Amino acid sequence: MKKLFNQWINYLISGTHNHFACYLPKNTGLISRMILNLFFINIKLPPTHLKTIQELENKGIVVLVNKYKSYFEYLFYHLRYQRDGILQPRIGLDYRFFLWQPVFRFIKILLSYADHFFKHFSLQNPYTSGFIEEKLISGETALLSLVEKKGFYRRFVKSKTDPLHYLIEIQKKTEKSIIFLPHLMFFSRAPRTTQLTIIDMLFGTQENPGRIRRLAALFKNSRKIFIETSDPVILNKFLNRPEIKKLNSKDQAVALRRYLLTQINEHRQTITGPILKSRLEIQEEMLTNPKVQEIITNYAQSQQVSIYQAHKQAGDFLDEIAANYNPKIIRMYDITLRWMFKNIFEGMVIDYEGLERVKRVSKKGPLILVPCHKSHLDYLILSYVFFNNNMPCPLIAAGKNLSFWPLGPIFRGGGAFFLRRTFKGEVLYPKIFAAYIKKVLEEGFHIEFFVEGGRSRTGKLLTPKLGLLSLLMDAYTENNWNDMTFVPIYIGYDRVLEEKAYINEIEGGKKTPENLKNVIKARKFLKKKYGKIYLNFHEPFSLKEYLRHCDDQYSKPAAASAKTVYSEFGKKLIGAINQVALITPHAVIASTILNCGQKRFYANQLMANVDTYLTYLLAQDAYLADTFIIDRSKTFNQVLESFVQNKMIEKSTSEFSTSAIANPLFKISESKRPSLDYYKNNGIIAFIPAAYTALAILKADAFQFSSVDIHVSYKFLQELFENEFIFDPDQPVEYLVRKNLKAFIDDAIIMPHPTLPDTYNLTSVGYRKLNLFAAFLVPYFESYWIVLNFYIKYTKQSIFETKDYIKKIQSLGNRMYKRKEVERIEALSKVNYKNAVTFFTSHGLTEAEKDKDQIEFYSEVIQRYRRFLPH
Repeated sequence: MKKLFNQWINYLISGTHNHFACYLPKNTGLISRMILNLFFINIKLPPTHLKTIQELENKGIVVLVNKYKSYFEYLFYHLRYQRDGILQPRIGLDYRFFLWQPVFRFIKILLSYADHFFKHFSLQNPYTSGFIEEKLISGETALLSLVEKKGFYRRFVKSKTDPLHYLIEIQKKTEKSIIFLPHLMFFSRAPRTTQLTIIDMLFGTQENPGRIRRLAALFKNSRKIFIETSDPVILNKFLNRPEIKKLNSKDQAVALRRYLLTQINEHRQTITGPILKSRLEIQEEMLTNPKVQEIITNYAQSQQVSIYQAHKQAGDFLDEIAANYNPKIIRMYDITLRWMFKNIFEGMVIDYEGLERVKRVSKKGPLILVPCHKSHLDYLILSYVFFNNNMPCPLIAAGKNLSFWPLGPIFRGGGAFFLRRTFKGEVLYPKIFAAYIKKVLEEGFHIEFFVEGGRSRTGKLLTPKLGLLSLLMDAYTENNWNDMTFVPIYIGYDRVLEEKAYINEIEGGKKTPENLKNVIKARKFLKKKYGKIYLNFHEPFSLKEYLRHCDDQYSKPAAASAKTVYSEFGKKLIGAINQVALITPHAVIASTILNCGQKRFYANQLMANVDTYLTYLLAQDAYLADTFIIDRSKTFNQVLESFVQNKMIEKSTSEFSTSAIANPLFKISESKRPSLDYYKNNGIIAFIPAAYTALAILKADAFQFSSVDIHVSYKFLQELFENEFIFDPDQPVEYLVRKNLKAFIDDAIIMPHPTLPDTYNLTSVGYRKLNLFAAFLVPYFESYWIVLNFYIKYTKQSIFETKDYIKKIQSLGNRMYKRKEVERIEALSKVNYKNAVTFFTSHGLTEAEKDKDQIEFYSEVIQRYRRFLPH
C-alpha cells in the first residue's frame, strides 16, 4: 500500500518540481468565469487598449505593472484579458494563488512543496529555481506590483528577491526586450484632496481602496471603474541611459522602481487632476507667498496706503478672481449637457485622434487650452469632453460680466476664474492676477482661455487679444519653467444659440448684457434643434520650441520686442485653429447662395456651385462635416429646407410641375442676408486663399498670366484684410499661391502653358469659377470703401478720438447702400468697419486733409479691385 502511494505521489510531481502558486494557468474553472461575468465584465478598457497590447506581444517579454499589490487587480487582468484574447498575465511576481488553482494543480503544488521541503528543509523558490525565467522566455506574461505592505522590509532587511532586480538580470542575459506596461485601475475620477475623510481612513482611499470599498464600488456601479495604460518602458533602453548604465544592478532596480512609480503617479494626475485644495487654502498659500508679499508691500509704499489696506485690496482682488473648483458642479454640467445634446442638438462630433494626442502631451505638465469662441456654450464644451474621456477639467478664464448671481458661483464651481476686460489704470490687480495664474499652473491645473477675448459675432475668428496670453508667456520666461504647451482647439456649431443676438449687434444694435433675466428669456431657444457641435484639436505647440525659433533677443522678451512676440504667437494660435476649422454644410451652402450673384436661383444651379466649392475643399484637405461624405444630396436639401424654415430664403410655390419639384426655384430674402453671412463666415477662412488668388488672376485682366503677377496682388490683399482673416504667419505667399494654382489646375479653372514656365492660361469655364471664389471678398471691399469715404468726409477733425465715430460710419454706410453705391447689405457691418479703421489708422491715415495722398492711393486701389469683383 505504501509503495502504491509513493508511486502515485511520484506520478503527480513527475518530470518537474516546478509547480508554484505564483503561476495561474489559462483556465481556472467555472467559478472564475462566474466571477468574470458578475464583477469584471462591465469595467471599461480604453479603445486603443487591445491594439497596444497586441503590438507589444510581438516585440518582447511583456510585464504588466501596477502600483499597489492587489489580488483583485491580478484576477481582473487574468480573466478579462483571456476573454478579450490579449496577453493574459499568468505569472504573479511575489503573488501566491492557492484557492484559485484547479484542484489537480493545487494538489501538485502542495506535494511539490512538501517533497522539496523534506529533501532540502526549505521551500522551493520560483526565482532561484529558474521557473519564472523559463516561463518569461517562453513568452508568458507577468504582473508586477511596485508597492506592497512590508515590501521594503522583504527586499532590504530579509534580502528576499526583488522582482525588478531579477528582471534586470534576465534582461542582461537575453536579446529579447523586457517591456513594462504600466496599468492603472480607477474606481473614481475624483481628484485627491489634502484631507482624508472618515471613509478614506476606514475603507481605504479612492486610489487604493480596501476590500469593502472595492466590493461596494463593484456592486454599486461597476461601469464607473475603468483601466488606463501608460507608455510602455523598454528595459534595455532604460538600462542604456548614461545615468543608469553606471549603476550596479540593485541600484538600477531602485531607479527603475522610482521611474515606474513616477510615471504611474503622473498618469493618474492626468486623469484625476492635481490634488484638490479648497479655494481658501489656495488663497492663503498665495497671499502669504514671499513674492506676493513683496508685491503688496511695494504697492503700499508706492501708493502711500497702509499695509493693511494693501492686504485687504489684494484679498478682495483674489476673491473676485479665484475659481472654486468642485467635482459635483462638473457632474452637474455633464448632466445638463447630456440633456441639451439629446433635446436641442443632434450630438457632438469629436476628433478623438487629436484628443488622444492632447492626452499624451498632458503627461508632461499642465496644458494651455486655446479654443475659438463662438458661443457661451464654449465654456462648458471642453470640460464635458474631458470629463467623459478621463481627463481633468480645466480652469477657465471668463469675463467678469459672467460672475453675476446666481450663475457666477456655479461657474466658479465648474472651474471658471474671472478677469476684467481691461487692466488699464490698475496697479495691483494685474500683479495679483498674474500671481494667481502662476499658482494654479504650479498646482497642475490645465487653463482654458479664449485668445480672441470675446465671442465672435461674425462667425469668423477675431484678432488675438494679448492680455492673458502675455501674462502666460511672461510666467513661462520669468519662472524658468521647462516648457508650456498650448493646444489650439476648434469648437464649431451648425447653428449657435445666440444667432439672432449676433446679427442684431453686427447691424449696430446694442449688446445684450448677461444677467439672470436674460438667461430666463433664453429658455425658448431650448425648444429648437441646432444641429451638431464639432470639436477638432490642432497639434499642441511647445512655447519653448517657438521661442527657440525666434531671434535671440526674443527668447526672453524685452519691453521693446515683447509685443511683437506676443502678437506673432497669438496669430499663430488663431492660424492653427483656422487650420483645423471644420466646414459645415450650412457654411458652404450659405456661401453659395450669397456668392451666386442672383436674387433668384434654381436648386441645380446652386448644387453645381456647391460642387465647385467642395472640389476645392477636398483638394486642400480641409476638414469637412461627415454629412458631406455620407449623403451630399440629402444634406444639401436638408440645409436648404432649414434656411426656408428660418425665412432666410423663400421657396417658389408658383410652379407645381414635376421639373419644379425636382429643381425648385428659390429667392434670397434681402433682409436675411446678414444671417446667411454669419453661416458663410463660419467656413470662409477655408476659401480666402482661393479668393485672393482668384481676384489676383481676374485683376491681371488677361487670359494668360504668370505666378509672379499673382504674388504682388496676393500680398496686398493679405495685408489689406489682415484684421479680417488670420493665417499662420510662417506660411509664405509663394507657397499659398502655388497651392491654390494647383487646385485651380485640378479643377480645370486654369491650365499650365505648354512651353512657357510658370505661366498659365485661363480656361473657358474658369472665369465663372474664379468669380465664385472672388465673391467672398465683395462685402469686405464695400465695407472698406465706406470707411474710406468717411475719411474723405471728415477732413478737418480727428473724428476717431470721439466715441461715436462707428455710429457715423454706420449712418454713412446706410446712405451709400440706399444710393446703390454699395450692393451688399452684409457689408454694413460694425465689425468690418472697426477692422477697416484699425487697418487704415495703422497705415498712417488719421485725417484726410493731412493724408490726402494715402487716401487717394487706397481709394484708387480699392476701386480698381472692385471693378474686377462680381456684381
